[in-house]
Amino acid sequence: MIIEIKAPSPGESITEVEISSWLVKNGDYVKKGQLIAEIDSDKATLEIFSEENGIISILYKKNTKISVGDTICLINTENIKKKSNIIKKIASPASEKILREKNILKKNVEGTGKKGRITKKDCIEHVVCNLQINENVIRKETKTPLSSLRKKLSERLVNVKNNSAILTTFNEINMQEVFYIREKYKNIFKKKHGVNLGFMSFFTLSCIRALKLYPDVNSMIDKENNKVNFNYFDISIAISGPKGLMVPVIRNVQKLSFLEIEKEIDRLLKKVKNGTISIDDMKGGTFTITNGGIFGSMLSTPIINPPQSAILGMHKIIDRVVVINNSIKICPIMYVALSYDHRIIDGRESVGFLSCIKETVENPIKFLMNENEKNIPNILKIL
Repeated sequence: MIIEIKAPSPGESITEVEISSWLVKNGDYVKKGQLIAEIDSDKATLEIFSEENGIISILYKKNTKISVGDTICLINTENIKKKSNIIKKIASPASEKILREKNILKKNVEGTGKKGRITKKDCIEHVVCNLQINENVIRKETKTPLSSLRKKLSERLVNVKNNSAILTTFNEINMQEVFYIREKYKNIFKKKHGVNLGFMSFFTLSCIRALKLYPDVNSMIDKENNKVNFNYFDISIAISGPKGLMVPVIRNVQKLSFLEIEKEIDRLLKKVKNGTISIDDMKGGTFTITNGGIFGSMLSTPIINPPQSAILGMHKIIDRVVVINNSIKICPIMYVALSYDHRIIDGRESVGFLSCIKETVENPIKFLMNENEKNIPNILKIL
C-alpha cells in the first residue's frame, strides 16, 4: 500500500507553505509516528509525522514552496521487513575499532563491502574526507534561503519602521527588593509548585498596573485608522527558540497570580523550545515584553510587535553605584526601555508608564498585592 503524506494547513488564510527541512533521506525506512519533516508558513512551523511504517519517497526538495494539500512524500508499506533489512549496518571488526576510536556513527559511513558491509577502507576514507572538508570550509561561503517564517518577520518589522512613528524612552530600576523576595522564597516556590519564581512575573504584573493607569499604551490603530483601546490585558512574551524569536501570548493577565503567570510562561517556553508552539498561541496580544538581558544586552531599543503600539524591553542586571538617601550604595540595576508609537502615545504617557513600572518593581510588596490586604503580598499568599 502507498500512503500519501500531504502538506497540512497552518491556518485559514494560508495557502502556501515551504518545506524547511527533511529529517530523513529518500529511501529510508520510517516508523509510524516518526518525525520526518518540518514545514514553515509565514506564521508558524509545523511538524510532519509518518502515518505508517514503510519506505519513504520524498517528492519535494528542502526549501521548496508548495500549496497546502500537496502530497510531499509517499510511504510504501509493502515488503517492509525485506526492505528494512537494507538499512541495517554491518561493520568488520577492524572497522568497528576505527568507528569506536573516532566516535563515528555507522549510519554516517557508506559501506562498499558485500551487502553494504562497512570495511576498514570505508572508515579510513570517511575520516580523510571529513578532514579535507574541515580544512576547505575555512574560506567557504554558505548561502541559505530565508525561511517563510523569517521572511514574514522581516517584512513585518520593516513595515512597522516605515509606517509607525517609533520613539523609545528609558529608565533604570533598582532590583534589590525583587532580589530579596526571590532569594527568600524561590526554593519554597519551586518545591511547592514545580516552576521557578522568575523576574518576568514581577514585570508582567507591574505592566498591568501601568497599563491601567495609561490605557493608550494598551491600544492599537486598526486598518481604518481608528484607535482601538482594550479593556483586557493579553501580554505577549518574546521567547527565543530553535526557529528564532517567537511571541506567544498570556491572556487575561489581570486575573492571574504570580504562580499562574510563571506556570503559563513555563508552558509556552517548553512549546517554543520543542517546536510545538501553534498559531493560536501567538494570536492577539495587546502589549509585549522582551528580555534581551538573558543574552547579556545592557541596553536596546526594542521594535514594536505589530499591530500593538508599545513594547517593554528588559535588560541585564548589573551591580552599579547609586545614591540612596544621600548614601552611596551598590545595587543591582536594570535598564528598561519602552518603544512606542507616537501617533497615539505621547511622551507624557510613555515616560509615566515607565516610571510606574519602576515604582512597582522597586516596591513589589506595596503595589503587587490585593486592595484588601495591607501587609501580605500575593507572593506570600500562594506559598
